[in-house]
Amino acid sequence: MSLSAAALVGPATIIVVILLVAPLLILFRYSLNRFVPGKFMVDALTVENYVKVFIDPYYRTVLLRTGIIAALCTALCLVIGYPAAYVLARTRSRFKTWLVLLVVMPLFVGNAVRAAGWMVVFGRQGAFNAALSALRIVDTPLDIMYTPLAVIIGITGFNLPFMVLTLQSVIEGIDPALEEAALGMGARPLRAFARVTLPLSLPGVVAGSLLCFILAMNAYANPVLLGGPRFQMMAPVVYTQISEQSNWPLGGALAFVLMLATLALSVGAHSLVQRRYRRRGIV
Repeated sequence: MSLSAAALVGPATIIVVILLVAPLLILFRYSLNRFVPGKFMVDALTVENYVKVFIDPYYRTVLLRTGIIAALCTALCLVIGYPAAYVLARTRSRFKTWLVLLVVMPLFVGNAVRAAGWMVVFGRQGAFNAALSALRIVDTPLDIMYTPLAVIIGITGFNLPFMVLTLQSVIEGIDPALEEAALGMGARPLRAFARVTLPLSLPGVVAGSLLCFILAMNAYANPVLLGGPRFQMMAPVVYTQISEQSNWPLGGALAFVLMLATLALSVGAHSLVQRRYRRRGIV
């Protein structure tokens, strides 16, 4: 049995090692080299690139901004996505399949294409400003493009389907009879939700939030297209260092700091939520 399992898992493991682990190890080795303009990079074993990431105010600001934007987008996805997921999970309509397809449909379009669509909507002569002008809400077009607001909307729109689908699958596994029992015992709908549905759906909340947070931390197209050159997040900065400045050591260090920061924040948030609910005896 063990040999059969190894034979089944072996090919996938080899592919993961070749396509993921090996490039990461190479990039990590590059991050320990020293960058010399005109010489690409010089072999070394130094942590000066990592030190620069943490002592340089510019990179610290970019990392902090990335974390804040990711947290805001994750919170918005949760607030908007939970009601939609609940409706999808509880509906008995014959159009449920079409509703799910409507949620999934944005994933059929590339992220860059969707960001370009937001550019058309948020431009000074775009659909949003045109609607506001037609309704006489504003006299002059609003500057939405190349602002943090545009980036937050773009990332939230991209991540929202992942949150909805994750929550829907978990809520569907919660027996509706539990909610009905709480209502039958005199609990109001909001209290029944807070005491029964929400705690039982916590695994989906945590999983969906972590997924959205990781995607937001590593967002590239939306910050570049909607934020403009002055609004920097970690992924575009990594790309700039490697592709435009050929500074592979610093780019590699930034990439690993981003990866470790994402993992640390995700694991920390997950542990905090689990500890809090264990103390309450919910999970």
